[in-house]
Amino acid sequence: MKIIPLHKNYSKLIAKAGKADRRAQQELFELFSPKMLGVCRQYLKNNDLAEEVMLSGFLKVFLHLSDFKNEGSFEGWIRRIMVNESISQLRKEKKLNFVAESEIENATAHSAYIETKLEAAEIQKIIDTLPDGYKTVFVLYAVEGYKHSEIAELLQISESTSKTQLFKARKMLQNIVNKQNIISYGTH
Repeated sequence: MKIIPLHKNYSKLIAKAGKADRRAQQELFELFSPKMLGVCRQYLKNNDLAEEVMLSGFLKVFLHLSDFKNEGSFEGWIRRIMVNESISQLRKEKKLNFVAESEIENATAHSAYIETKLEAAEIQKIIDTLPDGYKTVFVLYAVEGYKHSEIAELLQISESTSKTQLFKARKMLQNIVNKQNIISYGTH
């Protein structure tokens, strides 16, 4: 029986890359760029812009490798940089708008189960239709696993605004998926 290591130790490669070893940097880029492009793409609708943000994120990774203290996952550290770069890009484009909190009574109690047979690419397209504020909170919470307190700090909003954005994103997604299910199943 062959045992496959679940977490690769990248410390030697990171050390080389931190000393401006271009081959080591290239290897780290090749290892992590596909996943990190996916992370950026979750926040940014345009593939070219997501790639540009990813590249800018990797520049920060290589400039700040000395900040990584081998505590926790290296991939998680890179991922956080990519999330921050994506959010910075949305801020730069002034696309992060958050609606008033007063429009919802109980954001945390609502959760909907949606039964659908959509592929990942279709789901991403549906998520892309959300307003950027809804989408960002939804991805941070549902995909990245951030808590509302962390989202609030990261986006410089209140926790209740984060909860409201998530509630509205879920509701909007549920409506879109329900409409698609009606179309694909031919029922009302």
